[in-house]
Amino acid sequence: MHTPGKKIPPTRRHVTRVVRGAPATDGAGVELTRVIAQPALPMLDPFLLLDAFRSANAEDYIAGFPAHPHRGFETVTYLLAGRMRHRDNAGHEGVIESGGVRWMTAGRGIVHSEMPEQEQGLLQGFQLWVNLPAANKMDPPAYQEHGAAEIPVEERDDGVRVRVIAGETATGTRGPVVQALTEPLYLDVELPPRARFFERLPTTHNAFVYTIGGTLVADGRDGGVTLRRDDLGVLSPGVQFDAAAGDSGARVLLVAGRPLNEPVARGGPFVMNTKAEVRQAFEDYESGRL
Repeated sequence: MHTPGKKIPPTRRHVTRVVRGAPATDGAGVELTRVIAQPALPMLDPFLLLDAFRSANAEDYIAGFPAHPHRGFETVTYLLAGRMRHRDNAGHEGVIESGGVRWMTAGRGIVHSEMPEQEQGLLQGFQLWVNLPAANKMDPPAYQEHGAAEIPVEERDDGVRVRVIAGETATGTRGPVVQALTEPLYLDVELPPRARFFERLPTTHNAFVYTIGGTLVADGRDGGVTLRRDDLGVLSPGVQFDAAAGDSGARVLLVAGRPLNEPVARGGPFVMNTKAEVRQAFEDYESGRL
């Protein structure tokens, strides 16, 4: 029964706009595709950046991401292929391999590097930046690192496979990454040709779907919207996401997070709430206090 005066959330999550990934370079010249943090989509609160990198040409990635600082947000590195070594100025070191994830909370500051541990072969993966609330931007740095074997895989009808990296699916599978500040959901979904996929999303969260490969037909405001490789679909508010793979199947990331609704001040590797805080971050880094 509907309570008078109570707002009922919309049921279906529609694709409200499609953003095409743009070629970019970062680190020491790594070739990548920038999807969030480009003119067409500067951010989708709480998500500040999404980069996709994919190349079998070592010249595109071998220079990697040498030592650089961060403050005020989280970096999420998820690999589909290859190996990448991480080191930081606090003595932490590790290797991410195919299927693994590193969810790093930079907090008050860290200087780290991410360098490919291979000289040939395919390197493919993603880096997502997730903002931190103002009250937590100066928290101590922290890590959540998980190899492929630690990430649960949901086998659904019609051969659909869902790797659950963060959050919990509608059927109760919980990923190893937990972050109460933004309550993220991060799913890697593989669909055979013409298979359908449904997932409930928190009504409080902003969400997007990004196509890794194949084609995905999702609900749009005026009918079906086809997403191809490197397309990101921004999703409307609602409860359920509903999509189907095209004739060649599809692989997508489905990501959602609770928006912070706070001012955002960017300065290269630092994301704070004011320009003064960004200037302070640069001063701290230059003086060795980061």
